[in-house]
Amino acid sequence: MSDCNHDCGSCGSSCAERTEPQSLRKPLNPHSQVGRVIAVVSGKGGVGKSMVTSMLAVTMERRGYKTAILDADITGPSIPRAFNIHEMCCQSEYGIEPAVANSGIEIMSINLLLEEETAPVLWRGPVIAGVVGQFWTDVHWGDVDYMFVDMPPGTGDVPLTVFQSLPVDAVVVVASPQELVGLIVEKAVNMASMMDKDVIGLVENMSYYVCPDCGGKHEIFGPSRVEDTARAHDIPHTAKLPIDPALARACDDGRMESFEGAWLDGLADAIEKM
Repeated sequence: MSDCNHDCGSCGSSCAERTEPQSLRKPLNPHSQVGRVIAVVSGKGGVGKSMVTSMLAVTMERRGYKTAILDADITGPSIPRAFNIHEMCCQSEYGIEPAVANSGIEIMSINLLLEEETAPVLWRGPVIAGVVGQFWTDVHWGDVDYMFVDMPPGTGDVPLTVFQSLPVDAVVVVASPQELVGLIVEKAVNMASMMDKDVIGLVENMSYYVCPDCGGKHEIFGPSRVEDTARAHDIPHTAKLPIDPALARACDDGRMESFEGAWLDGLADAIEKM
């Protein structure tokens, strides 16, 4: 309409601008370029999602790619500690500058914007979701080959915001053996499907324990169900992480860049071939 003032709230006309679906995709920082975006999700907390996110980023960095982690878990950020990063981020003419780990991995987390990293984030859902969107639009990421998004657990405001606002290319689901017999993983997979996102891999954390004395492998929580679950949901790739005190200690001590193990190499191969 020639006299349109673009205020749809005060208009009763059914023009194309009003009736056509509007994209919720947010623009990337204009001084940045991101190749692939991989969301790492879980149905519940405490299953090692942040550890898997960190390991994937380190694995791809070791293969010569520029990687980054967007920590979307605003109320429970774990990524800075995994990389021993405690300083606050600064502002430049290009936007907020992410922290950079020793290996070159770029990291943005709410903890890097707080004066006290132990201060709780007492914000409601819409505010938290808005901050995650700003991590995409306001942070100067530069040129990144692979960005891994550490999602909060569940299917609430922030996962919905990430799936709708960011160009997510694939999803990795992390679960514990106990979850694989219930509905929690299915909820996470179904949310990805409803958002039209492909689940490229399923990681079973705490899958087994290797005895340091005899070398025997023990499935503490019973036989693995990751392959059966993957087949049931047409997930092409799986991985199993052991109960490894050294790996947990590396995460707690901020030494994720030094972890040793090829548990996620197959999943990294699939991400590399996307």
